[in-house]
Amino acid sequence: MTEPNQGPTTPGTRSAGKRKARRTPGQVVLSIVKWIVVVAIALAVIGAGVFGVLYATTPIPDPNKDFKTNVTTVFYADGQEQMSTFAVQNRVSIPLAEMGDMAKKAVVAGENETFWEDPGISVPGLIRAATSLVGPGDAVGGSTITQQWVKVMYLTQDKTFTRKLTEIILALKVGQDLPKEQILENYLNTVYFGRGAYGIQAASQAYFGIDAKDLDLKQSVALTAIINSPGNLDPARGDAQKRDLMERYQYVLNQMVKLNYITDAQRAEIYTTLPEFPQISNDSRFGGPKGHLLKMVRDELKAAGFDEATIEGGGLQIRTTIDKKLQDAAVTAAQDQANKIAKAQKQDPNFYHPAIASLDTGTGAILAMYGGPDYTSDFNNYATIARAAGSTFKPWALVAGIRDGASLTDRFNGDEFTPKGEKKPINNAGNRNYGPVTLEKATTSSINSAYVDLVTQMKDGPNKVIQAATDAGLTNHNWEPVPGIALGSAEVSPLEAARGFATLANQGKRTNPHIVAEVKDIEGKVMYQPTINPEQTVEEDVSRNSVSALLGVTQDGTGRVAVSGLGGHQVAGKTGTNFSNGETLATWFVGSTRQISTAFVLTAGPNARSNLGRNTYGSTYSAVGWNAYMKVALQGKEKIAFPGPVKQTRKGNFTAPPTPKPTATPTPTQTTVAPTTPPPSPTQEPTQEPTQEPTQEPTQEPTPTPTRPTNTPKPTATPTNGNGGGGGNGGGGRPTPTARP
Repeated sequence: MTEPNQGPTTPGTRSAGKRKARRTPGQVVLSIVKWIVVVAIALAVIGAGVFGVLYATTPIPDPNKDFKTNVTTVFYADGQEQMSTFAVQNRVSIPLAEMGDMAKKAVVAGENETFWEDPGISVPGLIRAATSLVGPGDAVGGSTITQQWVKVMYLTQDKTFTRKLTEIILALKVGQDLPKEQILENYLNTVYFGRGAYGIQAASQAYFGIDAKDLDLKQSVALTAIINSPGNLDPARGDAQKRDLMERYQYVLNQMVKLNYITDAQRAEIYTTLPEFPQISNDSRFGGPKGHLLKMVRDELKAAGFDEATIEGGGLQIRTTIDKKLQDAAVTAAQDQANKIAKAQKQDPNFYHPAIASLDTGTGAILAMYGGPDYTSDFNNYATIARAAGSTFKPWALVAGIRDGASLTDRFNGDEFTPKGEKKPINNAGNRNYGPVTLEKATTSSINSAYVDLVTQMKDGPNKVIQAATDAGLTNHNWEPVPGIALGSAEVSPLEAARGFATLANQGKRTNPHIVAEVKDIEGKVMYQPTINPEQTVEEDVSRNSVSALLGVTQDGTGRVAVSGLGGHQVAGKTGTNFSNGETLATWFVGSTRQISTAFVLTAGPNARSNLGRNTYGSTYSAVGWNAYMKVALQGKEKIAFPGPVKQTRKGNFTAPPTPKPTATPTPTQTTVAPTTPPPSPTQEPTQEPTQEPTQEPTQEPTPTPTRPTNTPKPTATPTNGNGGGGGNGGGGRPTPTARP
């Protein structure tokens, strides 16, 4: 029977046959919870099934399997020629009974205090590790001794849920099927201790030259501590590593007391002293100059998230940015200059430390680097050690001044003067006075007084110079913001200096220096490539005008020797000599073409702060060495000119110095003095070392190199004050280093 048509329902009404009671909020929530429970149960059932299948089908590691690591190989930039390999496996398996009792206890206390009771996994540790997997950054710890052994034997270092799940399954099976003593033995025969040593026997030999059964408590605790981060806790790598090792060492001791493995008295007796680490023969694979490169490769990979065991024995194929041809040229250029100065000064060549850092201006790739003749005999990489920059720091005052509105044609005080509030005057090479000079001329001739005038006329000038330098890529090594900062008491490393000049050559775009171009795993899959992302940190117009001024240094100024024979390649460069208390402590040449930026520094002595000797300037050995290297580096390179300067549109507030009045010509009677009885004069002091201070400005003063043009020397120059004069440099009367061109 057909229902009578009741007509359309109005809003808020429903037909009686379709009306339903509304659910309360509580009922809605209960319904949602029911569905969540149903889904969770379903997932749990599915997950349990999957887990069960994986558990049943995944074999545990064979304890008798011959454990092998895969050698990591490092290549030059072409990816074909091998530079070296990282650790070849050093491993000796021994039974648990031959491992020192304290070593076993220390490892359990330091790495997995619940080892004897847990099922092979740590639930709190898994939660921490899982949390790290869903966020940025490195995977965090949380592995038991069982998990660590499983990971070493079977798994990769992939940061994935799949790897972690497989690790859990294997650890549970191992924990169920193998006795704890066997697991501990397996672990202690395969865990990585650094220095290429896998297992406690190899580690005992590598660090102490003894067998594992002979380890005392101190040595056992120290080796256990090193397991946590072998690359960062090897005491042979420096004081910082030694301090970090002490912290971990004390942690392990505290854990041993907590577990009643040792007494409070035993801990107190050794708590503040590490064991003696005897000198062990160095790894020959790091011998020679390339050892410094390999150290940088390893450090860069660690910073990128690779752990030590993977770097050493993961079978990686690492392609570096180092061009073999350029690297050979850098080694030759550096060692040639060390030999030349040693011969001139009658010294051992090993007394001198030439260093070279060379970068691709557009990418920051390190093309070549020389940090010393042998890494195994001297860990110091002099290409990365900061030393006083001398006049190579003036470009950052130049950048700051142009930013502040100075133009290259603005004039500054080229005469000796004492800055307001300072006690010592600023003088120039050979005590020379230039009068008012343009900023361009001040750069070309490296005029100290003009640059200090520039800095002091800027509001907060010293800090603006520091900002310009850091913007370009230099690291602030606690630089003091004084008026004379432009003269180079600030310390800079060759790598930083090359980076800064590369920023200017790249029109103000700063890149990150790097030595690793690509990393592939053992199967050839790319695991890592650096991010090349130039950042505009110096304004383009400021960079172009700064480069224009620096081109004058190599075209008409103190750096002309550096561009000899380069086939017309433009070079924006700067010489520098650090002179302090009568001693030359560092000489520099830093310069860049459009494609390559290179710094060459020469220092001396055990701490690279000894006197280089007489006649040593930035325009001699350093510029000559730079030139020798760049002749090779630029072979086949296209000549690309720098873009020209642009009109200064920034408004400055600089005041030119007054034009000096003409000086009256001396009368003849003032010059007709008997040659044997010269009149006393403060500008004619007797020179103890007549040849000590020939100028390093070949366009202005006499020079030891007769082939370069010279001007007539000034008879009143005081040689012992030359090239930067005095020790004031805006330092408030302190004996600060003197900048010389």
